[in-house]
Amino acid sequence: MTGSTGRHYWLAIALAASANGLIQPAAAQLAQPGSAPAKGPDAPRAADRQSSTPASPATDAPIVPDAEFNSALPPLSGDINAALEPMIADTPQTAPATQPATSSAPAVTASGDVLPPIGPNDPQLVEPLPALASYDTAPLATGADVRDKNAPEIRYDAEIKGLADAGDGLEARYKALSALKGGGKAANATQVSARAKEDEALVVRLLKSLGYYDATAISTIETAAGTPGRLKAIVSAQPGRLYTLSSIVVQAAQTTPPDLVRQQLPLKVGDAIQADRIQGAEANVSLTLPQMGYPFVKVGERDILLDDESPTATGAYTLPVDVGPRASFGQLRTEGDTVFNIEHLNVFPRFEPGELYDNRLTDDLRNALVATSLFQSVSVVPQRTGQINADGTEQVDLLVRQTKGPARTLGGNVGFSTGQGFRAEGTWQHRNLFPYEGALIASVIAGTQEQGVAGTFRRANAGRRDRTFSLTAGANHSNYDAYEAFTTSVGVRWSYDLTPIWQKPLTYYYGGELVGTNESVYDFARGENVRRTYGIVALPGQVLFDRSDSLLNPSKGYRLRVNLSPETSVQGAVRPYVRAMVEGTFYYPVSSSIVIAGRAKAGTIQGVARDDLAPSRRYYGGGGGSVRGYGYQRLGPFDPNGDPVGGRSLNEFALEARYRFGDFGIVPFVDAGNSYESTTPNLSSLRYGAGIGGRFYTSFGPMRVDIATPLNPREGDGKVALYISIGQAF
Repeated sequence: MTGSTGRHYWLAIALAASANGLIQPAAAQLAQPGSAPAKGPDAPRAADRQSSTPASPATDAPIVPDAEFNSALPPLSGDINAALEPMIADTPQTAPATQPATSSAPAVTASGDVLPPIGPNDPQLVEPLPALASYDTAPLATGADVRDKNAPEIRYDAEIKGLADAGDGLEARYKALSALKGGGKAANATQVSARAKEDEALVVRLLKSLGYYDATAISTIETAAGTPGRLKAIVSAQPGRLYTLSSIVVQAAQTTPPDLVRQQLPLKVGDAIQADRIQGAEANVSLTLPQMGYPFVKVGERDILLDDESPTATGAYTLPVDVGPRASFGQLRTEGDTVFNIEHLNVFPRFEPGELYDNRLTDDLRNALVATSLFQSVSVVPQRTGQINADGTEQVDLLVRQTKGPARTLGGNVGFSTGQGFRAEGTWQHRNLFPYEGALIASVIAGTQEQGVAGTFRRANAGRRDRTFSLTAGANHSNYDAYEAFTTSVGVRWSYDLTPIWQKPLTYYYGGELVGTNESVYDFARGENVRRTYGIVALPGQVLFDRSDSLLNPSKGYRLRVNLSPETSVQGAVRPYVRAMVEGTFYYPVSSSIVIAGRAKAGTIQGVARDDLAPSRRYYGGGGGSVRGYGYQRLGPFDPNGDPVGGRSLNEFALEARYRFGDFGIVPFVDAGNSYESTTPNLSSLRYGAGIGGRFYTSFGPMRVDIATPLNPREGDGKVALYISIGQAF
């Protein structure tokens, strides 16, 4: 017990013993101070000395009864944070009148033990101790914590020695990680020294990572010469010997082909024992073996035994590898949400059961499932079955874990261009309304010169991966300088599509289209605008060769697009014709921040006179996706009213220099082109436009703002044209 409680405990024993007559006055038990005790055989025994006292209780009886002892204890509080009880002052007992006062003599027990004397009363001892909660528990401030806010900071320079010959780029790596950072400010010299010590350890780690396992480093702090108050921290490195591989041992089971692991470990005897080289070689084993039939390969912990006593400083390298079984593809299995059943899942793989396992095809399967946008999460994990095929490989099934994601999407885009005005389009779609992957899409177009609605049923991965079937119906109103048209259409299409995750080198589509349109057209024979109704049947098709590196923002490669559409127009008579278009684009990276992009396009309509074509089916030039600087559809022949009438051929050219800095970009450009009444385009009547654009790069593609002016304008052409949209011009 501690504190005043301990003192109370001792006092209670003393009082209880005195009350029972066990403690006698000092004069009756001990000799007076200064007298010698009796010795020798004649000295009285203890029993004789106490013959005048009452007989002591039996030795096995308690001196103080438990009840009496417990009643003498002070009450204790259950609150550990409460103040401690004050000391109970000792109240001197008045000695009987028949006995002299003996307060100066020490008290003894019946057995002769001397009790500690009771000192004078101390006022502080009777005061209650403060509660624990009242104590200030804030740690004491140390010398390092106390700093004068007006104390000047120390400036220092830093220098590294001994790294230049240890390896290319080592000094740059050191400077990138250094605590000294080539110099700066510090609170005091001790802080500079601490940073230098950190750099000592950094230098040693960097040197060991390159194979200098005997490397040492030491730092010194000096006063800069000629600059009072300025320090110089110098870290000096001693690389020592460069350790190289003396042997390479791979501990692995037999593989097919033999020694497969060693072949995929790009290390050779004599190579420096560099951390990045060895880790890269081991990573290559983990990467390539699953592509060669070993999906469960595990690379163990390497062991490198350094021989520091050898004059050549070498190390023996040992790598254990658990290759697992050689495997082939089995069946698909699934668990979790049933977004797709097994039948539809089997549309996606690009491998056949029994084919040698290749984890690139497993990753491709997962990417194809992700591209459907119907999963919150999806994984494809190989599972052992224990079934051995005739070729000795083990069948491995793929477990597809599905977690359903949102199937509905709202989307939209908005843009502005001179001659076309504002145009906004909003879409709503449910991608799995008709399982599996049967989508319903509704779209609305609202603009200053175009309005329309459309509905589409689309079946993605229809019986074959990436094949899409779609059925579309819509109504549209367009009001441009070239024509005003009220159009309804129904179309059907089969396509092999690109996806943002899997960009294919070859895609195509083909289908049919039925169009009914009522349009304004200038009748040259009558010399006035008239309205005519056309019925059009078309069989459009397209082939796209894509060797670019991105769908939305390509920086290298090329694309080649060919469109062909046999059509017939019914307007008083049936007039069959063919519309064709060829377009090529290229992208060349001059540097990491500059890309040169170019485009060339040519089109022709064969088999029909221009005036027998519906104006909406003719070719026009000019606008944000054509020759910038000219109004939308304003390149080509005009009627006597000054309105464009379109043509049967077209050519366009464009050249851009796309300079990007961070999330922004600047794009100067030059465009050229025209449309012609003839069926063959020519280069004699090209119109040129030039300008500059700004780009803001986002996660879904660049935002584009282009300003252009015509270089050889005609009468009526504007001086400046503005285009705002999403995505590059081409």
